[in-house]
Amino acid sequence: MFKALLSTVGAYKLYEKWLWRQVKNGVKPEHIAIILDGNRRWASDKALNPWAGHEKGAEKVEKLIDWCLKLGVKSITLYVFSTENFQRSQGEVEEIMRIASENFRKILVDERIHKDRVRVKVIGRVNLLPKDMQQLIVDVENVTQNYGEHFLNFAFAYGGRAEIVDAAKKIAEEVHAGRMKPEKVDEKTFEKYLYTSHLPKQDPDLIIRTSGEERLSGFLLWQSAYSELCFLDVFWPDFRLIDLLRAVRTFQNRKRRFGA
Repeated sequence: MFKALLSTVGAYKLYEKWLWRQVKNGVKPEHIAIILDGNRRWASDKALNPWAGHEKGAEKVEKLIDWCLKLGVKSITLYVFSTENFQRSQGEVEEIMRIASENFRKILVDERIHKDRVRVKVIGRVNLLPKDMQQLIVDVENVTQNYGEHFLNFAFAYGGRAEIVDAAKKIAEEVHAGRMKPEKVDEKTFEKYLYTSHLPKQDPDLIIRTSGEERLSGFLLWQSAYSELCFLDVFWPDFRLIDLLRAVRTFQNRKRRFGA
């Protein structure tokens, strides 16, 4: 059995290297967005509490950051917690907040973040989160605000419709105050008021969703108009480097015409 396991591990490593050779010289997605789906089902399959899946999912994010930095991806946007997720049980929501807070604390002292100059930002209705977590997010964003080599965004308390509504409200306030004329509002103007306005490239080149579900669930509704979509039949805690490489290879093999 042990020999069989070693053989399997060896075969996996060979396949990983083969995939890496396939994608390394191709056009890389500048901005990858991922819907981290399947944590609860992963835990359920193992008869564990839901937050065990969230813990494992958070560990996988750590590895994902390394993989994307190695690939040279400039921006990563991760859909972690939606506005609808507040409807889950109080115990599960509290555990998710605990896990997220622990990982934000790690970011403050994460050598990779500072060495690779990764700007970290939380996008969403942050005001809905616990006060101590809001302060932690402020600390993380302040520590990394002058970085610009890479961008790591966590969509937390996020909703795509909410983002568009919030942008429209801000523009309406500008118009009402006389600082903007309605006829001057166009797509470029609107994008300046989205949660992702700090990014050098707001629109993801590639959106990946794990768990086998094939929908965006409101993720980056405005920004995803021309994104390539890749749906993977694997729960997020089981996501591997080969899954990322295969998604990138799929992106590279598609012809992007943008309506032309």
